[in-house]
Amino acid sequence: MRARPAAVAGMFYPAETAALERAVERLLASAPPGGDTPKAIIAPHAGYQYSGPTAAYAYRLLEAGRSTIRRVVLLGPAHRVYLQGMAVPSVDAFTTPLGDVPIDADGVRKALDMRGVQTSDDAHAQEHSLEVHLPFLQTVLDDFSLVPIVVGVCPAEDVEAVLEALWGGDETLIVVSSDLSHFHKYAEAREIDEHTTERIEARESTLHGEDACGAYAINGLMLAAKVRGLEVRTLDVRNSGDTSGDRHRVVGYGAYALA
Repeated sequence: MRARPAAVAGMFYPAETAALERAVERLLASAPPGGDTPKAIIAPHAGYQYSGPTAAYAYRLLEAGRSTIRRVVLLGPAHRVYLQGMAVPSVDAFTTPLGDVPIDADGVRKALDMRGVQTSDDAHAQEHSLEVHLPFLQTVLDDFSLVPIVVGVCPAEDVEAVLEALWGGDETLIVVSSDLSHFHKYAEAREIDEHTTERIEARESTLHGEDACGAYAINGLMLAAKVRGLEVRTLDVRNSGDTSGDRHRVVGYGAYALA
């Protein structure tokens, strides 16, 4: 079996298994209990000390789907390599300190049949935007497989087409990884992120990278949400000034559920 090893364990989240288990459980316990299982969530991807409390709002909602969700389609932005279109890996699993997450080979093949999708292990090798979600998923779900997609510069319609091809039923969860605004002062960031949240709630598909670093994936999800009649619910919006105390240059985080 060929596996992508954890690239940011010990940096974005604890590298030691027991410490990681405690960290995720603590974050989940701090979030309000969930209700019905959403079809899709949007959650942030910074270090757990910064964005973990916000991500936990989304992942706490998945508790009711623990035994139902069997496949996760996980999309996140490219930070490490320049990417046109979307990229899936060639490996058989992604590894975290909590164990291996098997890749859904059939889902990857379906994605590769769609316009703009390529195989690129380089796009995945050091990318944190997908990896940081895996320990949450490994904690709140039982057995599941993964379709990991790094999203570069890409038309919303291409992302929507991939999502439609992989939509499935209750067994399939869609996760879009995105932070919000970057490196503004606290008050300005709050204003920007509030406006972005309003646009996400309205299912707009015209976000830019200044609004959210996962804008390309969010835009595709919003197109799919309109087609499928999904509504967006905001779960939590804050920024690193709320979690780290430094309010000079902050990064925004938001958690949203679609059902």
